[in-house]
Amino acid sequence: MNKNKVIINADGASRGNPGPAAIGATIKDENGSVIARISRRIGTTTNNQAEYRAIITALEKAISLGAKCVILKSDSELVVKQINGHYKIKNSALRPLYQQVVKLTGSLESITASHIPRAQNAEADALANMALDGI
Repeated sequence: MNKNKVIINADGASRGNPGPAAIGATIKDENGSVIARISRRIGTTTNNQAEYRAIITALEKAISLGAKCVILKSDSELVVKQINGHYKIKNSALRPLYQQVVKLTGSLESITASHIPRAQNAEADALANMALDGI
């Protein structure tokens, strides 16, 4: 299992905006084998904050496992476009989360962040919802 290059699918969920929130993520090697799964409650936040927190937690885990190259997939168009520099961060609550992502990606050789349809992010979505449901 090569952990140098990983694929992260991340999702955040909030029931209410803000409301109880959770994160879910998978980290897989290039062959699609699961290296790690993340599923946990994160308290009360907005959905966008939860999306960022899912990405941050997954990046931290991937880096701790020795990842150097990351392909990041998220169904949050806003967060992906902010990470890629296509959207400005207008919400002051998101700025420190964005800065944390930038700091983490600085220790990687490469990162590609892509927006994917929600249907293609089902596993990460299920992990976030399992945490919200207390499963």
